[in-house]
Amino acid sequence: MAELECFFDCSSPWTYFAFESLLRMQQEIDVTIQWRPFLVGGVFNAVNQSVYNSRDKPVAAKTAYSKKDQQDWARYLGLQIHYRPSVFPVNSVKAMRACIVLEAEGKLVGFAREAFKSYWTDDQDISQVPVLSGICDRLAIDAGKLLAAIDQQPVKDTLRANTQEAIDRGSFGSPTIFVGGDDMYFGNDRMPLIKDAVQRRRR
Repeated sequence: MAELECFFDCSSPWTYFAFESLLRMQQEIDVTIQWRPFLVGGVFNAVNQSVYNSRDKPVAAKTAYSKKDQQDWARYLGLQIHYRPSVFPVNSVKAMRACIVLEAEGKLVGFAREAFKSYWTDDQDISQVPVLSGICDRLAIDAGKLLAAIDQQPVKDTLRANTQEAIDRGSFGSPTIFVGGDDMYFGNDRMPLIKDAVQRRRR
């Protein structure tokens, strides 16, 4: 069993930051990570519809601070992001199914990382097949094979099951991270607490 599980969706900028931070933590303390692709929209629909309300009626001061906060985190992690890509929110279902397919080949991390970059840095719509095909080309992944695989029912079922499992375990957004199976953390800014939790369990 992995020391840490991360339920993630490439449509979230905070998850992009957490993804990169967890990879750095993995290098630093050799933590084992199980990446769990899911659909954050499904989580919002089930347990956190307040997200939609805040989008419909944004608070100006909070929006201004959120933009600053994202750029501060991006600078801290050495990333470049658009506060709001041209297509937002994006339908990430194909990208997340692709992550499920590629996990068995050891290519999930590389693909997810490129999907995050394509959407948040390069402002490309990752719901579109040409964009996903371009990611595949850059990673020497057979795009035709992958795109056929993501339409298979077992892959769809796995993504749906991951999403429901996250909800059942208390998730209300992305990223949702579990240490030791039952210790839940939410958000990219919880990394010091997550690292501490991992190390405490090792003692």
